[in-house]
Amino acid sequence: MTRSVKHSDGLTRCPWPGEDPLYVAYHDTEWGVPEYDDRALFEKLILDGFQAGLSWVTILRKRDNFRKAFDNFEPETIARYDANKIHALMNDAGIVRNRAKIEGTINSAKSYLEIMEKGPGFSKLLWDFVDGKPLVNNFKSTASVPAATPLSTAMSKELLSRGFKFVGPTIVYAFMQATGMVNDHLVSCFCHERCGAMKRTAAKAMRK
Repeated sequence: MTRSVKHSDGLTRCPWPGEDPLYVAYHDTEWGVPEYDDRALFEKLILDGFQAGLSWVTILRKRDNFRKAFDNFEPETIARYDANKIHALMNDAGIVRNRAKIEGTINSAKSYLEIMEKGPGFSKLLWDFVDGKPLVNNFKSTASVPAATPLSTAMSKELLSRGFKFVGPTIVYAFMQATGMVNDHLVSCFCHERCGAMKRTAAKAMRK
């Protein structure tokens, strides 16, 4: 199924969350809503990296476990993780136990801190790729939605050059969609127009 679906509550949504209450709530309240907070963006990028090879709902179900295991994704703390902490994470059944991704998260946290200390700031670095405001697409079916774009490729190269791990163009595009840098809700989905309204508020707040 690639087109929007009308749910029992009368609202028409993108087809991908199905009827899963957790996934539907995520679709309605988070996905595509512009996020400008530095730490929150870091968390989402790391979780998208862990998602690679899995479905997002799998990560969503484990998100609270991830937050607990990774100290609420505070980069200052993660950057100091040692071999004992890595061992503990590899034995934590509540998360995705992938050593390369765990070690990559530590490297990414160090890169994040450098961007925050030396500039331009993590949120600004990322949002500058879309001139500080979401790109609004008008797709009618999920078959039209790309897996990656020239912009996500450019952002991926920038992040890789700064030491981030697991930030390929496809992962980065999923991240851009989730954090509202692009609005890829289908035009028939009730969230498409609503995310546009949220965009104006968020962008205004960023300019202050």
